[in-house]
Amino acid sequence: MDDRGASLKRAAAIALLAIVVACGTPEGDKTYAGPPADPERVTVFSAGEDGYNCFRIPALLTAADGTILAFAEARKDSCRDDADIDLALKRSQDGGQTWGPLEILFDDGDLSVNQPAPVLDRETGDVVLVFCKNNQRVFVTKSRDNGSTWAEPRDITDQVVDPGWSYIGAGPGHGIQLTSGRLLMSSWGDTSPGPGKWRPASWGKVQFSYAMYSDDHGETWQRSTPLTSDLSDESMSVETVGGRIYMNMRSRQQKRIRAYAWSDDGGQTWSDVEFDPSMPEPSVQGSIVRFTKADRHGKNRILLAHPASPTERAEFTIRMSYDECETFPVAKVLHAGSSAYSDLAIAPDMVILCLFETDEYSRIAIARFTLEWLTDGTDRL
Repeated sequence: MDDRGASLKRAAAIALLAIVVACGTPEGDKTYAGPPADPERVTVFSAGEDGYNCFRIPALLTAADGTILAFAEARKDSCRDDADIDLALKRSQDGGQTWGPLEILFDDGDLSVNQPAPVLDRETGDVVLVFCKNNQRVFVTKSRDNGSTWAEPRDITDQVVDPGWSYIGAGPGHGIQLTSGRLLMSSWGDTSPGPGKWRPASWGKVQFSYAMYSDDHGETWQRSTPLTSDLSDESMSVETVGGRIYMNMRSRQQKRIRAYAWSDDGGQTWSDVEFDPSMPEPSVQGSIVRFTKADRHGKNRILLAHPASPTERAEFTIRMSYDECETFPVAKVLHAGSSAYSDLAIAPDMVILCLFETDEYSRIAIARFTLEWLTDGTDRL
């Protein structure tokens, strides 16, 4: 197929996904079993699978054709942050109910290939994936067939990392595409002395959040100004209907409540980091995603997920905002026990998907649930 034919095919897939998201699953479609009355949980990655010690750092994305892509770090000999890590992927064709076999996307010997951060380019249909090696180099690759095959990764470190930084992390979790077309990955950096011999970035003493972004479909990249030093690190963002960007972040300095900041210029600069006392946390990554817009589904709804216990990684909670991240009045515990990193996505039939670490990092599970469950029936599409 020539380039024009491929482009038309991707455009048609994007248009079809938009119709499905807007209208729900067509009647008679046997792909989906229908929305679950209560959350369904399915193990996606499990410790010991294919000989890997454990799987951590999930990322989740709905591709242009509706395929659900689940990424993770496949840690070989131990579950340590500085283990021999490969980048893993599984795909689902039925909205996250069942999953295909484990695929290893990138394996670079005993290096840590980590921090997967995917984003769907709605204009091209490509899945753009940013990731790191040893938390010191940053790479980008693309899939033009909804995650089936991937281009040779390109090193973009010089574009998105200040030479004075010791460590770097994309995401972790999905990036976003702004209404302008800009691709944006919320990220973090570390200015601790180093690097010397590589060590886990979690050992760093001075970290911060920032964003890397591309205005040409992932070909070239730039970096934003860093946010307030040493108050936050791992982060994820969402664009409001008014064009602002809200970044929600893991806090530092033993604050044990979620951090946040705003950008009014497409992610190039950010407000000072502030803290939300209504969102307790044990200091851990969280995830955020837009669920609906008022012009299509009656209300603006944004979802946020994170462990909400201030003392341990537990009480995994789903929150929802109706006012573009000013407040999150809806909060419901999805999983009371052990839980940590996560990522959110929306299936083509508008079922909410949450991929999260659980059972003391022995598995990464996906939960499928509806707006009706989240709001105890007080809100529905």
